[in-house]
Amino acid sequence: MKNKSLVGINNLSKEEIIKILDLAGEFEKNPIQNILSKTVVASLFFEPSTRTRLSFESAINRLGGRVIGFSEASNSSISKGESLKDTILTVASYSDLIVMRHPIEGSARYASEVSPVPIINAGDGANQHPTQTLLDLFSIRKTQGTLEGLNIFLVGDLKYGRTVHSLLMAMSQFGASFTFVSPQELKMPIEYKMYLDSMGLKYTEQTELNQNLDKADIIYMTRVQRERFSDPLEYEKVKNVYVLRNKMLDDTKSTMRVLHPLPRVNEIHTDVDSNPKAYYFTQALNGVYTRMAIMASILDLK
Repeated sequence: MKNKSLVGINNLSKEEIIKILDLAGEFEKNPIQNILSKTVVASLFFEPSTRTRLSFESAINRLGGRVIGFSEASNSSISKGESLKDTILTVASYSDLIVMRHPIEGSARYASEVSPVPIINAGDGANQHPTQTLLDLFSIRKTQGTLEGLNIFLVGDLKYGRTVHSLLMAMSQFGASFTFVSPQELKMPIEYKMYLDSMGLKYTEQTELNQNLDKADIIYMTRVQRERFSDPLEYEKVKNVYVLRNKMLDDTKSTMRVLHPLPRVNEIHTDVDSNPKAYYFTQALNGVYTRMAIMASILDLK
């Protein structure tokens, strides 16, 4: 990955994914290093973020690097009418690497095409979120002991959820099967189902959450994203459609784990938190080690 941008998970081969996950495991064992001591990383977040932004900053600080940037568009010259191109070219002159979240699909790819330094996509609209996917893969491999041949339940906002789109693309390289659980209004887009068909991979669709959970290796919950809806009434209709309760996990596999990219609203009841099958907070911690590995790989420091 030396000096390459990370725009989408499909930019990475299976071998590159495994290499990053192995490196993340090394950072988990030894997270305090000084390999970024000569590096300035720009953190450009044009929309709100807690875990992604702070885990990147934690990763940079633990590796001895320096962070510059902003946490919302109103704190940048974008609010004065500056173009994304001009922002990227300016910030690139101050930094060695840019981490960017932007609400418009395709913005990360565009930034990578104009930037003289590598771009890491920290989420572009409803498109992709590759660093979240890599930490999800790290979490899945840690809990299941493998990435091969697993049954992944994707639940909630499958239409706009960039995390589920990226996870589907990544897990398809490992022969996964999928169960899509969503209301009709938020079904998995046809292009992703066509992709699975072209790969010869199995998937089923259902509208009920408490159905076939005993077959799941991973239940990946997502919130219904209010910010992706132009019509507030449409959001109100589906916002509370699924709530995972502790009782629903009784007959699931002992090795099954519940993941969530967070933030959670009410789609996982707090009574699940004490269940050993709940893994979402550890999953968030895994983001620090994974993002260390991503930056080290791009900057060719490991």
